[in-house]
Amino acid sequence: MRRAVAISVVACALGAGIVAVALDLSGALLTLELLLAVSLAALAAGFGAQRSRRRIGSLSHQLALAVGIAVGAILAAVGVAAAVMFISGEDALLVSVMSVVIAVVGVCVARLLTEPMIHDIELVRDRLSAVGDGERRTDLATGGSDELAALAAATNAMIEQLGQEEAGRAAAEDARRRLIIAVSHDLRTPIASLRVLTEAVEDRIATGATRTRYLREMHTHVAALSALIDDLFDLARAQAGDIPLASQPVQIGELLSETVAAMRAAGEERGVKLRAEPRAGQAPGPALVARADPEQIRRVLLNLLDNAIRHTPPRGNVIACARRRADKVEVEVVDDGSGIAAGEREHVFEAFFRGGQHAARSDNGTGLGLAIARAIVNAHGGEIWLAPTHRGTRVCFSLPAVAEHIAAPSDLPTAVAEPHLHGMAPMGLPRRA
Repeated sequence: MRRAVAISVVACALGAGIVAVALDLSGALLTLELLLAVSLAALAAGFGAQRSRRRIGSLSHQLALAVGIAVGAILAAVGVAAAVMFISGEDALLVSVMSVVIAVVGVCVARLLTEPMIHDIELVRDRLSAVGDGERRTDLATGGSDELAALAAATNAMIEQLGQEEAGRAAAEDARRRLIIAVSHDLRTPIASLRVLTEAVEDRIATGATRTRYLREMHTHVAALSALIDDLFDLARAQAGDIPLASQPVQIGELLSETVAAMRAAGEERGVKLRAEPRAGQAPGPALVARADPEQIRRVLLNLLDNAIRHTPPRGNVIACARRRADKVEVEVVDDGSGIAAGEREHVFEAFFRGGQHAARSDNGTGLGLAIARAIVNAHGGEIWLAPTHRGTRVCFSLPAVAEHIAAPSDLPTAVAEPHLHGMAPMGLPRRA
């Protein structure tokens, strides 16, 4: 309101100045008084209309009222000018008729301009109403390139974000249901066995060697339950970002070699050969140093190696490699088993995922190894993924490299050979999309 008054006062002063130059000072002062009176009256009427928008109604009615106020101000100014003999009565009549006719034309022009605007506003209104009813289409478009078009674009973006959030919540709810079902299944089997074994021991049905065997089986079930509960607790903490990380510069190549050596006996027990390649395909250079918690990364490696061993047939091979990629240290575990079906690859890092015969989850494990590995890697600011391979399974993860150990671009290989497993053709290490 203050800005409108200031602009009007300046306009009145300019008009009076023109009259002073063309006529005389007394006429200019009288003109200034007339213009100020009419302008302030018109502004007061406009302010009152602004306060009464709800009663006035649609935009077309509001614009028509604005034109009417402007024309009324013109007619008032002409009437006063005629009364004080600025202009003759015939001139006043002519100006008044012209003002009224132009006002009618102005209302028509205002309606022509407002109809598309009102149509666009109704489109946005109807789409928002449809969103409330569950519709999530994002093809809202207006007929112009003005603020209403920007409003439509913002509406589409809001609908898309809302759809993504709903899809995320639905996926989380579905994952929660599947997790509950899987946990219930994995708890029910050992608990049922424990109940039967306990009753047999209590009722003295099992005696001697049978009782000893039953007690040993009970111990196995209790250990399995304990491992499941521990893994569930660790997964919950990891997904909540509550993993206590003792981050420090870690020689990933050395950690990889030590972990492979620790798992070599487990592999030999199943007839699987393990091998470590701390600098796969790369010439000697700066050490592969990442900022990480060594114990947590060791756990990731143990999970990946254990999973690979479980799904590699006798006389098979598991190779663990490490290499540098720009500002990342990448680690991969490759086996020459039967691999993972294409339709199951996107689910292998989900807790308790059960796929086909050679799914990532083993019947002897808790089914949480890969899910915990992903949570730990994500907590380090890294990524974990399944890389394509001609045979078997190839799991990769990356960690941020320590700045002072990042190689110059000339140190980085243009192509790195894939670990050679049972005649597999070498291929470049693909970057993750």
